Amino acid sequence: MKDTEGISTRPIKIQDNTLRDGHQSIYATRMKTEDMIPIAEEMDGCGFWAMEVWGGATFDTMHRFLGEDPWSRPRILKKYVKKTPFTMLLRGQNLVGYRHYADDVVRAFVDKSCEIGIDIFRCFDALNDFRNIETCVERIKANGKHVEGTVCYSLTESRLGGEIYTLDFYVQKAKELEQMGADTICIKDMAGLLSPYDAFDLFSALKKAVSVPLHLHTHYTSGMGSMTYLKAIEAGVDIIDTCLAPYALRTSMPAIEPIVAALQGSERDAGIDLYRLLEISKHLEQIAPKYGHLLANQKLSIIDGGVLAHQIPGGMISNLVSQLKEMKALHRMGEIHKEIVQIRKEMGYPPLVTPSSQIIGSQAVLNVLFGRYVRISNQLKDLVLGLYGKTAVPIDKELTAKILKNYKRGQEPITVRPADLLPPEMEEARKTIGHLARTDEDLLGWILFPQTMEKYLQGKYHDGATQSAS
Repeated sequence: MKDTEGISTRPIKIQDNTLRDGHQSIYATRMKTEDMIPIAEEMDGCGFWAMEVWGGATFDTMHRFLGEDPWSRPRILKKYVKKTPFTMLLRGQNLVGYRHYADDVVRAFVDKSCEIGIDIFRCFDALNDFRNIETCVERIKANGKHVEGTVCYSLTESRLGGEIYTLDFYVQKAKELEQMGADTICIKDMAGLLSPYDAFDLFSALKKAVSVPLHLHTHYTSGMGSMTYLKAIEAGVDIIDTCLAPYALRTSMPAIEPIVAALQGSERDAGIDLYRLLEISKHLEQIAPKYGHLLANQKLSIIDGGVLAHQIPGGMISNLVSQLKEMKALHRMGEIHKEIVQIRKEMGYPPLVTPSSQIIGSQAVLNVLFGRYVRISNQLKDLVLGLYGKTAVPIDKELTAKILKNYKRGQEPITVRPADLLPPEMEEARKTIGHLARTDEDLLGWILFPQTMEKYLQGKYHDGATQSAS
């Protein structure tokens, strides 16, 4: 339904991210499947549009730190969640790893993800280069599943506007996704940069430009998240992401409970039972001591106003803290924040999201500790070479020449789709890992994370011998 001004008056739909992005944001993705099972059926009865249960960093942390089969969680939870669709976060050609994978790997991974129970795929590319999600979209569609095309939200100023990230930029990106066949379109605000009034303007414009439902994902990092949701709801956004209160706020999503309460009795009332949510949250509070040591507690404030200046997502900040502690250089964090801003400008203003956030952050550390571009990571060279895709604006030619000087992978940036340069990987990997990969799931996991997955598989099968050459 829409009123006379074209604004949606339908109930707002809510995606719950507690079982993926919630614990990734505040507990370093360490929540165990066994602690999800006791509340799974109750969550299924809440009436969520979808539940995010997989993707992002879950595949990595499950096998590396939790000793769990990374493919098992959706299968297990599907036994308890019968009505609510499962969604995952998929990094396009990066899948759930940290490099681009060949098209045969991407197709096999998407097929397997559909098989284990994923219904909705939130596909994004860190540079908003949608050539990098083409193969994912094709396979998701072939499996009859839901494609949520995603635009990573970024800024060059404190508010929407400037020469790059304008209303027109996001409208054009949304139109591209609709033309690709996206079933819904998501604005992914990973650092909590979207301000309330910009959200109203943005979704008002998007509603006029595309016909598919619109979804907003934001984080509470800057403290604006809940206000931003309310203004987006006023503008007609169809779906928002939240978490149950114990796993919300900080660098996580806005909490669902205040949103549900605030909308009660309005035209956009979510129709979700607030008391049911409160009961489910009791379980999360009961298991909290188990994960308390993972909660960042170095600051009194639960928000980071600095993110509005440096735009660094919370997960990236925690990685930098641990990296600098090891190097005994934590006192230089302020310099690194400034350096990240400068490098991002020099690198064509990429959004700071995996993997570009890690690439920019690591180079900032090198620049501060050893001098600007004295030491250059291979990942930054690959970014400049175009192997991650096309940046929002071109990288300076002189800086490109300096960074790519004598680089073994090339000195001239590519213009083709990056994956076009990648030969098929599956069969060669099958020969390399040998009998240790007993299933296609094992093989795909090893391709994504060869060192840690090999160790996991050896433990899983109690087999110290392998034909791997590593």
